[in-house]
Amino acid sequence: MTLLLSALLLIALPLTVFAEEDVSPPTEVKIKAALEHERRSVAERERDRNRKPLETLEFFRLEHNQTVLELVPGGGWYTKILGPVLEEQGKLYLSIDTRRVAELIKGEGFGSSEVVPFEGITRSETDQRRYTAPEFSFGIRKVDLVLTFRNLHNFDDIGRHNLNKAAFDALKKGGLYGVIDHTRRHMAADTAESWRRMDPVQMIKEIESAGFRLVDYSTLHYRPDDELRYEVGRRTVTGNTDRFTFLFEKP
Repeated sequence: MTLLLSALLLIALPLTVFAEEDVSPPTEVKIKAALEHERRSVAERERDRNRKPLETLEFFRLEHNQTVLELVPGGGWYTKILGPVLEEQGKLYLSIDTRRVAELIKGEGFGSSEVVPFEGITRSETDQRRYTAPEFSFGIRKVDLVLTFRNLHNFDDIGRHNLNKAAFDALKKGGLYGVIDHTRRHMAADTAESWRRMDPVQMIKEIESAGFRLVDYSTLHYRPDDELRYEVGRRTVTGNTDRFTFLFEKP
């Protein structure tokens, strides 16, 4: 009987060990590793609770072997996550306002990251707060995923249309376009207080007019206590703005 029990335990042991192993999808593992890496500052880590990068990138259906285009990366908050996740089996393109990430991607973890130069951004002649862009192309094709985080509000109507159209042209058929921005109340006026907020219904209509189809939305960044009318940089508002989170597809 003792020998029989010993044999059964030996058979069961590998199953027990296997059950305790991390069986998370590889993309999730890579995102978590990027989030914990020392390249991210304390200030950047502190914003994780608000921005929810793991859940957000999962909603946008990011995979570690995709070709991704990030628009207007700014200081590289998301670039520091995307670059390392995509380094081994994917590709990260960065375009529009890439000055601050140009040095970043020369470092470890960004071996497959590349800047797509674009110098066509100019001040809008019709909206003093915003920029515009002419009709243009990124010069790349068959991208799996285009992402832009809180950037549409920086462009006037023409600039947004041309930006959305260029993203559409860069994507492969079935490719996805993930968009986040600060929410303004539907049909509310564009004022000095609310200009960095966008009407989500208007954004859906504009992006669909470029050829996209809305396929999903998320409440990850829904904030019921945001009154949707104050400047997003106010101390009483910043870090708690309601943001729409949309996912579009190129049919």
